[in-house]
Amino acid sequence: MADSPIDDSTKIDSSTDLHARREGAVGRVTLCRPRALNALSHEMVLALERALLDWQERDEVALVLVDAVGDKAFCAGGDVTALYRQGTSGDVESGRQFWRDEYRLNALIDRYPKPYVVIMDGIVMGGGIGISAHGSHRVVTERSSLALPECSIGLIPDVGATHLLSQSPGFVGEYLALTGERFGPGDAIFAGFADHFVPVERIAAMQQALIEFGRVELIADFCAAPESSDIADNASILDTAFGAAVLPDVLAFIGNSEHPWLEQAAKKIARASPLSLQLAFDLVRESRQVPGLEKALIREFRFVSRAVEDADFLEGIRAALIDRDKAPAWRYAAVSDVPIDIVTRFRDEAPDGDVRFDGLTV
Repeated sequence: MADSPIDDSTKIDSSTDLHARREGAVGRVTLCRPRALNALSHEMVLALERALLDWQERDEVALVLVDAVGDKAFCAGGDVTALYRQGTSGDVESGRQFWRDEYRLNALIDRYPKPYVVIMDGIVMGGGIGISAHGSHRVVTERSSLALPECSIGLIPDVGATHLLSQSPGFVGEYLALTGERFGPGDAIFAGFADHFVPVERIAAMQQALIEFGRVELIADFCAAPESSDIADNASILDTAFGAAVLPDVLAFIGNSEHPWLEQAAKKIARASPLSLQLAFDLVRESRQVPGLEKALIREFRFVSRAVEDADFLEGIRAALIDRDKAPAWRYAAVSDVPIDIVTRFRDEAPDGDVRFDGLTV
């Protein structure tokens, strides 16, 4: 799908893992790490930012088009194994700088003055959500599979996800945040993470039309009706279960329910970090009360800036991706065991200062 020739004469940035170049009226970015499910490295984050900052000032670039090599994943998230290696070696600052730069990129995409078209084909998780769901024109296919599984690895849904989740209908956002459940193209459109459904067989023709004419209105010519949304069909029970004012009440309702969706939700939540669950729940709720992407990113950064030293992140990655024993030893056995002063500390200003968003757009 994304294996088109690269015109070196209009190349803006290039590395082994990301190609940014101008093709016709389009500034085009292709993620090129298919063997790693196109996971975002720090270098890729900086390269994408450089390209976007350059293109926003060029009249010959009408829009930005972002896609990926391979048919399995658009982007499976940030390169958490690199963050794990840094953290276990005592290097806390590298992780903080990665998240700081990644969040600035998320804000830049949201602010971007030109159309930002992203093809979310295949797996889209974590950091992949951050470089797609804040765009102006978000395309999913029948292969799209989105998820925010951060609580299961000792993080929280970040990259502005708490903002996105707070905008989902009803209390669907809390459901997706706490369970990390995967959701398909119809669900993505219902939950507010995507705008258009384009079948895979039409993607190449759509890309070519955008490159040739530079008009986002042409996306409509290639769209089809998405599959139905299972989440929409179950929204009523999700609202009842996840709408309680405090997390312990949510968990109690789910634990006492025999509804199949809630039984599955309970199993997934039981495997996640209690500390992460509490903070994720709180931050989605606060994003409703104090809305705005950049405000949400600041709150999320306050958590991740402490995640290596004071949260369950390293243990979560060890259990899921390093030793693969699927048996993390979380700091707290249950949400009820998480001290309120710990929760409060993760809400304080980040150790090296909060992330800032100045200088992103002209």
